[in-house]
Amino acid sequence: MTFDFSSVHNHYERPVFDAVTRLAPGYPYIDADILPDVACVALNRLGARYIRHSVDLAFYLTEKERLAMEQTISEAVTFAFEFVQARVAMRARR
Repeated sequence: MTFDFSSVHNHYERPVFDAVTRLAPGYPYIDADILPDVACVALNRLGARYIRHSVDLAFYLTEKERLAMEQTISEAVTFAFEFVQARVAMRARR
């Protein structure tokens, strides 16, 4: 028997990818090849929240929970940019 799990994904992926893309111009020392590393650092700080459909999560979240989630994503992405930027700077000094 074959099962299809292709609809299962981490809810945080898309909002983190969008935030990294939106904030990238503010970090000129981080090039496009390193942006996936920034996304990975941010996602690892957030943990996982698996869903099948984005509408499912939106339906069950209160406005307060949604705002808290957006703030948490913003903080994780900002941390990730700063963390990766510091590592890039350290490598450049070598």
